[in-house]
Formats: sequence, C-alpha cells, structure tokens
Amino acid sequence: MTDSAQGSPLTPDLAIIGSGSGNSLITPHWDGRPVVLADRGAGSTAAFGGTCLNVGCIPTKMFVRPAALAHSTEEAQRLGVDLEARGADWPAIRDRVFARVDSISEAGRHYRDVQLDHVTLLEEQVTLTGPTSFLSAAGTEVSAEQLVIAAGSRPVLPEVPGIDLPQVHTSDSVMRLQDLPRRVLIVGGGYIACEFAGIFSGLGSEVIQVNRSVGLMSAMDPDLASAFSAEAERSWTVLYERTLGAVLARDPEGDGGRAGVTAQLVTVDGRQEEHDVDVVLVAIGRRPNSDLLGAAEAGLDLHEDGRIVVDEHQRVLSGGTPVAGLYALGDISSPAQLKHVANHEARVVAHNLENPQDLRASRQDAVPSAVFAHPELAQVGLTEPQAAERIGAENLTVTVQNYGDTAYGWAMEDHSGIFKVIADRRDGAILGAHAMGYQASNLIQPIIQAMSFGQDAHTVARGQYWIHPALMEVTENALLGLDVPVSEHL
Repeated sequence: MTDSAQGSPLTPDLAIIGSGSGNSLITPHWDGRPVVLADRGAGSTAAFGGTCLNVGCIPTKMFVRPAALAHSTEEAQRLGVDLEARGADWPAIRDRVFARVDSISEAGRHYRDVQLDHVTLLEEQVTLTGPTSFLSAAGTEVSAEQLVIAAGSRPVLPEVPGIDLPQVHTSDSVMRLQDLPRRVLIVGGGYIACEFAGIFSGLGSEVIQVNRSVGLMSAMDPDLASAFSAEAERSWTVLYERTLGAVLARDPEGDGGRAGVTAQLVTVDGRQEEHDVDVVLVAIGRRPNSDLLGAAEAGLDLHEDGRIVVDEHQRVLSGGTPVAGLYALGDISSPAQLKHVANHEARVVAHNLENPQDLRASRQDAVPSAVFAHPELAQVGLTEPQAAERIGAENLTVTVQNYGDTAYGWAMEDHSGIFKVIADRRDGAILGAHAMGYQASNLIQPIIQAMSFGQDAHTVARGQYWIHPALMEVTENALLGLDVPVSEHL
C-alpha cells in the first residue's frame, strides 16, 4: 500500500522503522489494525529485509562455501590427494547467491506491501519528529501509538580522497562485482575484513589486507587472535600499522582496459606506499543508524558509539527514563551484532507491544559469534584476560586443545586448529570458549548450551556420550583438560 502513504498524516497503531528483524513484529495481533513499516533499504541495493538477508550473514556465507571448496586443495595435498582448483566462475557464484537472496527480499516486500491491506510500506529514509512520530523523505507524516526502531547499522567509511570512486566498496556492494578482481586491497582487521580476505583469496584473487595495528581479530582472545594472524599471513599478504590515505583512479588504457585504482597507504611513521589494485574493500567497522534518524535531536539517550539506550525490556530511554510506547532492537541498540540476538529481541518486543502489563526482559548472556574466514573462528563468553579481571587469574583454569591431538584431527592432518576453554576452577563454571579451525562454529555449540543452562564443565564433559572418533572430541577433550571439581555420580 505504498501509494496510500501520500497525503494526510498517518496515525497507525504500530509503526516500525526497519524491515530486518523488525519485520517479524507484524504478528496476527495486528490484523485489521493500521501498521506502518518504514525502511530505507539495506545497502546500495535498497532491498527489503535488512542487513543479514541482503548484504550480511546470508550472502557472505554463500560466498564462503565455494571459497572453502577452493581452499580444500591444501588439505587434500596433505592427505596425498592431488586436487586442482582451475579457477572460479565469479558471475555464476554471484548470480546463484543473489537469485535466491533477491527473490526472498522481493517476496517479503510484496507480502507486506501488496498482500496485507492493513500495512503501509514507506521505502524511504525517515527522521524522528517526536517519541513515536517521524517524517519521511517524501513528506509523509507518521504519528503512531507505538513505535519500534529497528533501523540497523551501516559500514563506516574514512574521509579520504577518492573514497567515492566506483572501485571502492564496502560489504554492501562488493559481492555484486561484475568480475572477480585480480588484486583486491582490504582495509581492516576485524571479522568482515577477514571473512572477505578468505573469500577472495580462496577464489583466486591476490589479496592485500591492511590493518592499522599489529595483528588481526584483536577483539578475540589473544591466543586465538595470534594464531589466526599467523594463518592469515601464510594465506595472503597482510600489512600492519598502515591506514588508507587516498584512492587514485588509474588510466584503464595502461592496465589492459581494466579501470583499477592506486591505493595510497600511510604507515605509522608517516611513509607513503602505493598499491595498484582492481578494487578496494573498506571494512573498518559499522555504525548504528541512529544519526540518520535524528535520535539525538529527538532527545533519545545514546551510548558513546551511537547505539540507542534501552532498558532490559527493550524500551528506549530518554533522560534515563523509558519512553512510553517506544522500543528499539537489533544493531541500532544492541552491542551484539548477531541476527539471532536481534530476532530474540524482536520476540521480546513483540510480546511487550501486545502485553504492556506483562513486560518480558531480553537475555544478553552467552551470546556467541563466528567468523567464517580461513580458518574459521568462533567464540562465546569471556576472553582469558577478561575472565582474569573478573574473578582473578588465580581462580582460572584454562585448556587449549589442539585439533591434531584427536583422532579426527589425525585424519585431517590438522596442524593449526585449536579449541580453548576457560572456567572457574572453584566450581567448574564455564566462563568462555574460543575456537579456530574446521567447523569451529559447530564445535563451540555444546559450550554455548552449557553456559546458557548453567552446566559446569565436568558435567558437560562426563554427563553425556560423545561420538567417536568425531571432531567433536576436540570439545570434549578441552573440557576434560580443565582443573575443576569432579561430580561423584559421573
């Protein structure tokens, strides 16, 4: 019902800003009641459905899989099998990914905009004009009884010359390249940068990764960050203590007709380096879209990083007090940029919107994350330094289990995979786990479950049977290596 949005002000019972996890708030409870859904689109494609579907988790992992297959030639060689990767058909890979993603996005849009008569879709940027009201870019005024802000986040771009050249990309646009770049320079050392470094290097591009500090994935546990950096340095070129100074266009006639660029890097001691590449991918972080909505101007409380402040019920705060009828969820308010966290918060908000006298609180403990790089990374809970600060280093027990010291690790001839578990030696409470290697994101799940349900390390290790000789024995052995109280009945 996009066309009906023009004219007199809209006064819906519910308005939602953002069509990612916020889209799921339109439950049967609102059937027959006016709802407005506003969304400016995710990334450069302006697509319905939010970051995860269009430019984030889903399409990136659909690129990760073919890249992993290309990387498998390395493992095969260790096992005496001669496999040859003769190249990657980038257009075919890209089209397979977005044929599925775009059709899901368009189907979601069509359902909300056409099939539901009580929903009005505004596909444009909006600005808050009050606690539960906003104005669209086209001039449509919306004043809702209840409003949910689920407007997500966007990539950060440095203010350097040439950043607007068409060869400069973020994660929003780089997956839709026409051709596989021969040389790609990736700026950043976090999870997005490292995932794309693994994708492009696996598919055959020459990758140069640039980071302003020494080491990659510095937010992870130091042991894992150090191990991953060493593996990355063996797989592609990594340059530390450098920032992007400028991007210069090159004459395509001098480069075989390819419109490449020259990336100018600045070292910590002020030297300048130049690298001729096809594309530059900037992946230095994301920022919440609160500024695009005018959240500060509307009087909403903000964290230092721009996230909207919410209480345990996901109610937005202003001056430290919950604003009646105003909620926020997902990347715009949550410290964890994880789709399942946003979905959980959406379920909480959906309940609270429909049951204001019976508010539920959201849960933010044992939130995991994974980096589908080469090799894969996963983590949950505290790092070792964080755990030492919380309970004292003398109360910690830590195990680092090598993949290669298990039967399946022998089968793989794995020489780099590690699984680290941190626990309280006094009662066996698991404080954190960190994994690097094949299927790390799956191997860590029993730890996530244990932490979520309050199981101690020994109970998890001895209270169940483990499949032998599955790779999951890496997790089992890491737990058994901890110095924790032993349950007498196990």
